[in-house]
Amino acid sequence: MTVIGGEIRQEAFKDALSERYLSYALSTIMARSLPDVRDGLKPVHRRLLHAMRQLRLDPDQGYKKCARVVGDVMGKYHPHGDQAIYDALVRLAQEFAVRYPLVDGQGNFGNIDGDNAAAMRYTEARMTDVALTLLDGIDEDAVDFRDTYDGEGDEPVVLPSNFPNLLANGATGIAVGMATSIPPHNVGEICDALSHLLKTPNATIAKLVSLMPGPDFPTGGVLVEGRETIVEAYGSGRGSFRIRTRWEEESLGRGQYQVVVTEIPYQVQKSRLVERIAELMHARKLPLLGDIRDESADDIRLVLDPKNRNVTPEMLMESLFRNTDMESRVGLNMNVLDAENVPRVMSLREVLQAYLDHRHDVLVRRTKFRLEKIADRLDVLCGYMVVFLNLDEVIAVIREEDDPRAVMKKKWKLNDAQVDAILNMRLRSLRRLEEIAIREEIDALEGEQKSLKGLLRDNKKRQKALMEEIVDLKKRFGPKTEIGRRRTDIADAPEPVAVPVDAMIERESVTIVCSEKGWVRTIKGQSVEPKELKFKEGDRGKFVLRAETTDKLLVFATNGRFYTVGVDRLPGGRGHGEPLSLMFDLGNDADIVALQVYKPGAKLVVASGDGRGFVVPEDEVVAQTKGGKQVLNVKGDIEAVACARAVGDHIAVLGKKRKMVVFPLSELPAMSRGRGVKLQSYSNDSLADVATFAMSEGLTTRTGDRHRTFTAEELKDWVGKRAQAGRKVPRGFPSAPRFT
Repeated sequence: MTVIGGEIRQEAFKDALSERYLSYALSTIMARSLPDVRDGLKPVHRRLLHAMRQLRLDPDQGYKKCARVVGDVMGKYHPHGDQAIYDALVRLAQEFAVRYPLVDGQGNFGNIDGDNAAAMRYTEARMTDVALTLLDGIDEDAVDFRDTYDGEGDEPVVLPSNFPNLLANGATGIAVGMATSIPPHNVGEICDALSHLLKTPNATIAKLVSLMPGPDFPTGGVLVEGRETIVEAYGSGRGSFRIRTRWEEESLGRGQYQVVVTEIPYQVQKSRLVERIAELMHARKLPLLGDIRDESADDIRLVLDPKNRNVTPEMLMESLFRNTDMESRVGLNMNVLDAENVPRVMSLREVLQAYLDHRHDVLVRRTKFRLEKIADRLDVLCGYMVVFLNLDEVIAVIREEDDPRAVMKKKWKLNDAQVDAILNMRLRSLRRLEEIAIREEIDALEGEQKSLKGLLRDNKKRQKALMEEIVDLKKRFGPKTEIGRRRTDIADAPEPVAVPVDAMIERESVTIVCSEKGWVRTIKGQSVEPKELKFKEGDRGKFVLRAETTDKLLVFATNGRFYTVGVDRLPGGRGHGEPLSLMFDLGNDADIVALQVYKPGAKLVVASGDGRGFVVPEDEVVAQTKGGKQVLNVKGDIEAVACARAVGDHIAVLGKKRKMVVFPLSELPAMSRGRGVKLQSYSNDSLADVATFAMSEGLTTRTGDRHRTFTAEELKDWVGKRAQAGRKVPRGFPSAPRFT
C-alpha cells in the first residue's frame, strides 16, 4: 500500500521494497561514498569547503571554531549528523592522513597513534592554499550551482578544482555494491603526466607511469612493487601496492646493533602496530625479535632489538614484514563518478583526461563570464563618454527635465544601465583626468576582449592556457617546495630473504670448564680466568675453552673414540657441573684427552702413545650416539694421548722424555679410521703431545701464564723426517712434556 498525494494505492511489497532500496543505493553512491572525478571530493567535503569560504576562512585570515563550521554545513547544506561532518573536517586537516591537507587545524586533531581529535568546541580551522586553489574561479560562473536540500540557498555541483585533488589526496569509500580506494600521489608528478597527456592524447599507460611512478603517501615508507604490476593496476584501474616501513641499522659496538623504524605504512596506527608486535612476541611467533620500544616524539622512532647476534637486520625485518603491518597492501580501485554522474572504474589515463576536460570547461566558462563582464563595463563606459562629450547638455537635462531618464535615453540612444550609471556619477568624476582614464580603460578592455574571443575560437590557445596553469601549479606545489617533495621511495620488488633455522636459536657465548676427573660445566658471560675457578677437593682444572650455545663439542678419549654433545646440553655454572661419563659411554678406564669445538670442514691430528697417528676430517668424527665413534685404533695397553687441530704446514711431535721432532704436516695421511703411521721413534719412551703450526710464524708454547714462540731459525736443528727419534727440546721449553 502506497500513499501518493493523499491517494492510497495498492502496490506489491516486492516492487515497493526494490524501488526504495534502489533509491537508497543511488543516494549512497552519488551523495555519500564515491568522489567526483573532476574535483576528487565527496559532497560532504565539497560542502565543508564551500561553507568555510562563505565564512571567509582564507589562509591569511583568522581561525574560527570548528563547531561554527560544522553548524553552518549541517544547517545550510548537509542534513546529516554533526559528528560525521566533524570527522570529515578532521581528516582533511590530518597531515598523516591527507597528502595535501585542505584544512589548517589549530588544536588537537588526533595523531598517528589513533587517538581521536578534541571536541569541535575546542578546535579551530581555516582553509589551506590548496583548498583555496580548488575554489579558484567559483564566483566566475566556472561551475553549476543547485538548490540546497531546503531550497533556501544554493551550493556548487562541483568545484573548479585548479588542483588535481582526486589523485593528489586520494579517496576511500564504501557504497552499496561498490567501493572506491585511490591512494594519494605526488602533485609534481601528476603535473608531469598531465602535461604529457595534453601534448599526446594517446599516451600509453607505461609512459604515464614513468612520469608518475606510484603513490606518494603522507607517512612516507617504501613502495616495493614490480613495475609491471604497477602498470597493470593503473591500466585497469584495479590493483594493489605493497608498502613497507623505512628502517635503518644503528650500530651499538662490539658486534651489536638495533634496528630503528622511522616511517610506517599508510593508514597503520603506530600504537596498534606496537601492540600487535608485542602480542606476537608473547605468543613466540617472532623468534628473531628480542624487544621493541617506542621512542617516538614528533618523529616516529620504533627501536627493535634482535634476539641474538646471529640474526641479521635483513632477517629480522623479513620476519616482521611477513607477520605484521610493517608491510601492508594499499588497494587501488578507481571507481568514481564521471562528468555525467555515472559511477565507473577508470584507468589512469581516463582519470587524467577527465580532469583536463573539466579544466577546459572551467576555462571556457570563465572566459565567457569575463567577456560578459567586459561587455557590460564597455557599455557603461560608452555612456560615460556621452557625458564628457555633451557635459553641459547632460547637466541641463538633469536639472531641468522632470523625467531626465527618458529624455537622455531618447536624445542619446542610451539603455537603462547606461542612464543609471550616468545618474549615479559623482560630481568629482567630471574631470578631464577621468575622461582620459575612461578612454584608457576602454582601450584595455577592448584589447582583452579581443584576446579572450581569440582564445575561445582557437583550441591551441586554450591548450596553451591549460599548460600554463599546470606549470604554475607545479611551481606552487611541486618538488621544489617543502610540501611537494616525494615522501615515499620507489623500490624494486624485494627478493625473498631466507631465514635459516639456526638464526631462530639464541646464540650466547659461554666458557666450558672441564676438570681432570671429567666434571664439566658452562659459565655464561665474558672469559673466565683459570685462577678464579673452583673444583672439588682433590680435583683441578684441565680444559678451559670459549664456545657459543649453538656449537657442538667434540670429546676425544683415551680409547680412541670421539663423542659429540651440544654445548646447550652441558650443565650450567652452578656447583661443579656433571661428569662427562654420565653423558657418554666412556667406560671405567677411559680418560678425556681433548675437548674441541666442532668446526665443519676443519681437520684434526690424532695420535696414540706408541707414536702412531694421522689426519682426520672433523666431519668424519661427529658421533650420533652416546657410544661415540671409533677413530683411532688402540691395542692392549696403548692409549690415545693427543689431539690437535691441523693448521699451518708443520707438525711437532713430543715424547715423554722431552725429545722432539718437527716435520711437514703433508707427510701425514688423511684417514677416517685406523692406527695411522709412525710419527716418532722411541726407545723406552712414548708419545706425549703433538702441535701443528706455520713455520713462518713459529711454534708457540705455554708455561703457566707465559707464552714463548720458537722461530724457524731456533727450530732448524729439530726439523727432520717423520718417524725420527728427534732430539732434546731447546732451552726455554716447558718443563712438562706438553706444548700448552
